[in-house]
This record gives sequence, C-alpha cells and structure tokens, in this order.
Amino acid sequence: MESPHTPQKASVQKTLIDRKTSASQKYRELFIGKKRFWAFFKYETVIILFSRVPGAVGLFLRKIFYPLILGNVGKGVVFGCNLTIRHPHKVSIGNNTFIDDYVVLDAKGENNDGIKIGNNVIIGRSTILSCKEGSIHLDDYVNISANCSLLSETEISIGRYSFLAGHCYLVAGGNHSFDRIDVPIMFQKSVMKGGIKIEDDCWLGAGVIVLDGVKLGRGSIAGAGSVVSKSFPPYSIALGNPAVRIKKRLD
Repeated sequence: MESPHTPQKASVQKTLIDRKTSASQKYRELFIGKKRFWAFFKYETVIILFSRVPGAVGLFLRKIFYPLILGNVGKGVVFGCNLTIRHPHKVSIGNNTFIDDYVVLDAKGENNDGIKIGNNVIIGRSTILSCKEGSIHLDDYVNISANCSLLSETEISIGRYSFLAGHCYLVAGGNHSFDRIDVPIMFQKSVMKGGIKIEDDCWLGAGVIVLDGVKLGRGSIAGAGSVVSKSFPPYSIALGNPAVRIKKRLD
C-alpha cells in the first residue's frame, strides 16, 4: 500500500515536503525552474533591483530588464511593480500588453507550455495566472480585470476580444478523487475534465466561477456571480448557480 503522504502527481506539496531537497533547491524548483547558476543569478538580480521601483522610472527599467528573464517579450509591454514571476522562461508576452501591479505570472511545471499572452492584452491589478503542470493561453485583446484567478493543471484558453470582470475564478483541474479515507484528499489522484476554453468575444461578469471541462461558445455571456459548470453553445447568455442558459443573443 502506498504511503498516505505520497502525492499522486508532481505538486508544490511534493517539493516542499521532500526532505532530501535543500531549501535552495526547493526555491529554484518553485520560482526559477532551472538549475543553472546563471539563470538563478539573472532572476535574483532583476527581481531585487527592479521589481519594486515605483513610477515611470520603474516602468522604464522593467521594460528593459524583464525580457532578460522571460521567454519572449514583444514591443511596448508595460510591467507594473511587485509582480510575482515563477518559471519566467515559460512566460511569453506579445506586443503592447499591459500587466498591472501585483500580478502573479506563475508558469511552473516540468513538462507544461506555461503562460502565453497575446498582443494588446490587459491584465488587471492583483490578478493571478498560475500553472500547476498546466498551461494558460490568452489570445489578442483579452482583458482581465483586477483580482481574477486563473489556475491551470491542464489548459485554460481565452479567445480574442473576451473580457473578464473583477474577481472571476477559472480552475482547470483541481478536482481530486476521494475514494480512500487512509490517504489525505490532497494526495489522491487528480481528476481532469479537459480544461477550460473560452472562445472569442465572450464576457464574464463580476465574480463568475468557471469549472474544469467547460467550453463557452463564441460571443457568450455569463452573468455576475454565476457558477459555470457545463458547456454552452455560441451566443448563449447564462446565469445562476449552476448557470443555465436563459437566452440566446440571436433570438
């Protein structure tokens, strides 16, 4: 019988409870994702020197130095202050994108694609994009308001011109089997339902929750406070907990 403290997949918990791994190794695995000293040195230098610099000077310095640690960065990208960046080499950002203060760009994972952000995207203050062996893809002109959370163990994809109001929560994965009582739930097998796909030109109202396995068709709207637990065809207007289609925009 497996140990009750043996995680079923790669996880933050596994890294943190592994007593054979030094504190320095854990830090590099969680934050940097590369073992080479040069990657560690660049990351530490850029974050320490430039992440908290306020005002126009800070914006200018981050525009110059953040591309040194990130995967690909286009022209005209604006980086707010106090960003949290993990596995930066797996973060790709297109042209003219704006990332506000206190945003989290967490692309960690051993075999995932990480975070890919298109052109002319806006990511609001204190929003979290977090991968756990998953990927997050924001297409061109996506607009994500403040205090949203996108958490991916598989894939989250948001299409062009879609926008999320404040405090939306999207979780792709995150479900666990709970068949056994001798193993903590967090260490039982994860249950995947295929990720989340928000197609082009969708609107999620304030506080909308979208669960794993959902595909929201092109041009659809989810009303404020809705819990979207199933897929909807294009141009749907969905509302409630659980969300139901109350109207079609073409009617």
